[in-house]
Amino acid sequence: MEDDDSKKRRRELEVTILEKVGDVITSIKDAKHVDQVICALHLLAVRLFSPLQSQALSGQLPALVVSVCSLIVPCAFKHIGSIAQPYRDQVLGAKVPSEKERSDWWWVFYQCAAFPTLARVLLYDVASNWLACFPFSARKHVYDAFFVNGLTVEVVQTVVPALQQDGNESFDIKIVRSNAERVLALCLLENDGVLQMAREFGGSGQYKDISSEQLNSTICRVAQLVTSIPDKAQLGTSNSLSSHFFFKQITIQLIAGAEEWDMNLCNKESIFLKNGAGSIILFVGESFARICRRGSADVLLSEVITQILRHVRSILSRNADVVVSEVFETKAGSWFWLMLLEAIRDPYAVERLSEQLLRQLAAEHVTDIEAYWILWILFHRIYERQTSFRSLFLEKFLLWKVFPVCCLRWILQFAVLEFPPDAPLLEKGHNSRGLLDRAQHLAVVWSKREFVQSAPVEQQVYVTAALGFCLEKMSKEDLDATKDMMRSILQGVSCRLENPAHLVRRMASSIALVFSKIIDPKNPLYLDDSCSEEAIDWEFGLAALEKGTLNSSQCTDKDVDELKTCSGLFVEKDFNNTDNSWVGNSGKVRTKKLSEFKLVDPDEIIDPATLNNQLASGEEVDADDASENSEISSDSSLQPYDLSDDDTDLKRKFSQLVDVVGALRKSEDADGVERAVDVAEKLIRASPVELRYVAGDLVRALVQVRCSDSTIEGEEESAEEKRQKSLVALIVTSPFESLDTLNKLLYSPNVDTSQRIMILDVMTDAAQELADTKITKPKHQPRNLISTVSETQAWFMPSSLGPPGAGPWKEIHGTEAPLNWSYSYERELPLRAGQIKSGKTRRWSIRSENIRGHQTEWLQNKFPLYAAAFMLPAMQGFDKKRHGVDLLGRDFIVLGKLIYMLGVCMKCAAMHPEASALAPPLMDLLSSRY
Repeated sequence: MEDDDSKKRRRELEVTILEKVGDVITSIKDAKHVDQVICALHLLAVRLFSPLQSQALSGQLPALVVSVCSLIVPCAFKHIGSIAQPYRDQVLGAKVPSEKERSDWWWVFYQCAAFPTLARVLLYDVASNWLACFPFSARKHVYDAFFVNGLTVEVVQTVVPALQQDGNESFDIKIVRSNAERVLALCLLENDGVLQMAREFGGSGQYKDISSEQLNSTICRVAQLVTSIPDKAQLGTSNSLSSHFFFKQITIQLIAGAEEWDMNLCNKESIFLKNGAGSIILFVGESFARICRRGSADVLLSEVITQILRHVRSILSRNADVVVSEVFETKAGSWFWLMLLEAIRDPYAVERLSEQLLRQLAAEHVTDIEAYWILWILFHRIYERQTSFRSLFLEKFLLWKVFPVCCLRWILQFAVLEFPPDAPLLEKGHNSRGLLDRAQHLAVVWSKREFVQSAPVEQQVYVTAALGFCLEKMSKEDLDATKDMMRSILQGVSCRLENPAHLVRRMASSIALVFSKIIDPKNPLYLDDSCSEEAIDWEFGLAALEKGTLNSSQCTDKDVDELKTCSGLFVEKDFNNTDNSWVGNSGKVRTKKLSEFKLVDPDEIIDPATLNNQLASGEEVDADDASENSEISSDSSLQPYDLSDDDTDLKRKFSQLVDVVGALRKSEDADGVERAVDVAEKLIRASPVELRYVAGDLVRALVQVRCSDSTIEGEEESAEEKRQKSLVALIVTSPFESLDTLNKLLYSPNVDTSQRIMILDVMTDAAQELADTKITKPKHQPRNLISTVSETQAWFMPSSLGPPGAGPWKEIHGTEAPLNWSYSYERELPLRAGQIKSGKTRRWSIRSENIRGHQTEWLQNKFPLYAAAFMLPAMQGFDKKRHGVDLLGRDFIVLGKLIYMLGVCMKCAAMHPEASALAPPLMDLLSSRY
């Protein structure tokens, strides 16, 4: 019966308030002066909020009224001093309700349709027409008070939509939006409105009459509206509504509200077990998820890590001898952190928060113990209950993402081992099955040849480190309990040892070392000198290098040597400083010039007697001169030998293409690569017999070699030009073998965009060279088929044919014997162009000048024979998206080069039968996508 009476009174009060609001709105619309608007708003505000403190205005208010108002209420009518006398009397004469009546009016006003109705008038009509004329005190006490002193949840749902008006109304939309931004900044930031909303959702009286589904819907809607404010704010607005500052402030308020709720919570266990997360936790979780969705996870986590790290450190410092997990579950202030991730229902936000948390913890340089307990308090409940979240840690974070090595240790410690780093030995053996399963899975992925060939180097290093950490935790009994793990590890080691990149081979050496220690700890297997230390560097030196994606061909010995340069520089610097100080202390040595010292020839033959004479003469020198000569001789003996010419003698000259291929594959020998590139074209143009057998390997080596790594700075373009000329020569001299390899490399994931463009460029140049091939044919010289009878020359004389200007034949009388059975003849020939008569010169050549004179050059198009080999493999599958290859998307530049190459090929094959056969596939390629 009492409930019915209270509901009836509430309905009656709601009708009264709506009528009052209607009167206020009518007064505002009929107002001709700003004082009328202020007076109308004041008549409603005095019934909702505490009375405003009045001031004695020009002695018109009695002193007793002023003193009573000052004693009863903290704030009185500060604004009335700014309005005219008639309206001032009306304001001072307003009836002040009792505290209970005012409280009832306040609750009903904000929970019924009265507030949204009045708020629309305040945000649009008053803001556009009257607010600029409000005195500051009036704006504060009779305008802002309706938003600042109300229910923040209702205020947000009413004010935020005012930020997205399209300007079709009669009011000034710019003024409306600016005022709405001011009101939101005032309510949410200056008066901690987000914290107030958390308290409102955590209260039990406001939302007791609605269902849990309606409450959850309201929480999600309010969280979405709050986090959308920075996106809806106008450009050039105040910094308070910028994404970084706004999300930082509301994150601080959300954490403060959750911690306040956690401290005041009673009977926590029953609440969590029966009802799940409370409304305030759901509000915090929804807000955090939407902040992550808007790209501000780093801002959010900067505040979260600060708070939770302080909480974890306080517990670890006070509870050294107890079970820490039990302390976290029972200590006040921990339940909010335990329930936080379960309240975030967005999988993307959970993944984003988890990833950013690991990276920021690494940047904070927290200890392994602190990192483990932070992960445990945030993730262990959701890790135990949700399979998708376990897959995130065990699959995505171990195989697909790349974290710092310290984060990898934390992931394995939390998700695989499931015990803290300082746990006793008995506890460490409780999850050996999970360790074995994860290690075997990592070994299978690590052993695949496709993973070695296609995965980025950073990911290979990361997975290698994960496998290495797991192997370090295993024993021989654990290894025997696994299935095919030994075969996977041996397969992965063997395929990496074949790789020319030093870093990849070093990964194999490190895994082999750890694996050998499991089998026989006393006889470790060292495959690399860098693995001789006890502790293995699972970062392989990449932490010191500049971050970025590295190709396998770039990770040579040079990458590792760069890491050793720093220590070498310090040693050299110290040595130089010591040497200079030593020279500075000796005045006599400082006056000597290095040019006065005679260098010792290491190949000089020295007579022992000479040495004896020098020793004898040295006895006559005084002690001072003897010490000086001793210093001079010791100094001269340290002079370096001039070995600049010895290096040229030791350089190997390449004479076979097999040696060129071998030199190009040794990327660590920069000098050998440079010399191989220099001679490659000449050896290829010579068309040796071995060319057809090594053409494929030579093409692959030339494409994959990095000229910039093996040449002096400034000569990269020259080396690149030589490489492209060598590839063109290979295609021209051995087309089918070379084109087969080039077309495979064109769509291979192991080459980058620049290499694909180079492949298409050399194919274009080779097609043009084949189309313009020069050949020589003998000139046609007509001869008489029947000799004339009137020939004046005797039949036994040599023919008179010859070059123009040749003299007649003359008989040579021999002197070798008195009787000669044969005759010899000679004649004078004209000098060739540029020939000097003095001296005798023999010219040996395949084509002599005389032969050239009787031959002519012709152009023959050899390209149509190879046109299909050029075009068809390149066109096949161009629109398929492969791993690392997407011509229709990211690699559109390569697609343009491909179309240009095909066009050149069609031009070279024009007017030949092959062109008609190749034109339809090319037209299909062009018309299908363009």
